[in-house]
Amino acid sequence: MAEPEKREGDTQEFIAEAVEPQAAEPQAAEPQAAAEHPERREPRQRRRRQQQESGEGHEGQEQELTEKVVFINRSAKVVKGGRRFNFSALIVVGDKRGRVGVGLGKAGEVADAIRKGTDMARGAMVPVCLKDATIPHEVFAHYCGAKVLLRPASPGTGIIAGKTVRAVLESAGVKDILSKSLGSKNAANVVKATLSALLSLRLREDIYKGRGLQIKKVEPPKPPEAFPAPAAEASGAAQPTA
Repeated sequence: MAEPEKREGDTQEFIAEAVEPQAAEPQAAEPQAAAEHPERREPRQRRRRQQQESGEGHEGQEQELTEKVVFINRSAKVVKGGRRFNFSALIVVGDKRGRVGVGLGKAGEVADAIRKGTDMARGAMVPVCLKDATIPHEVFAHYCGAKVLLRPASPGTGIIAGKTVRAVLESAGVKDILSKSLGSKNAANVVKATLSALLSLRLREDIYKGRGLQIKKVEPPKPPEAFPAPAAEASGAAQPTA
């Protein structure tokens, strides 16, 4: 019974002796590499400091973005051992300042599908033309069987839209708008139709600039001035007739 114990002890000592020098070698090598090439770390540290001071880091941009899960779908595949489920998540990402993106992630787990959809939406963000808190003009767009109508609204109206269209409009930064969804109610098609409608918007300045024209400033009309009555008429009206 004593022999196996000695063997185990011998193997443990051998493993400890083999692991200790390997763990010690990288620690000793790092200061040597830093001493030989001290200039390699300085530019990296400077870049990190500049990004932190200017706020151009990716962490600051990610914090400003808003993520919304529009729809989660589950599909099943029947195999010999049972059913295999797969999930797809439709995600809308925007900065509420005129940039919005849509992504559809697919995975075997809901969390992985949401993560993939978020990454795709962040990489596919596009700018949208807005006028203050609403859109510059009325627009109608369709994608497959889904049709979306958007109309500008006066301040204080709010977002009059369903949950699918509302997710895209809120992420883009729209606060006052009237909308109507027609045709198909497929969430993916409705989101893409809404995004297509926003991308077709154009500002008045961009249209004039593309045509080589200048916008003329029209002065507001002046109120009418009251002219005084002539002195002769005033005196004649004051004298009574015989």
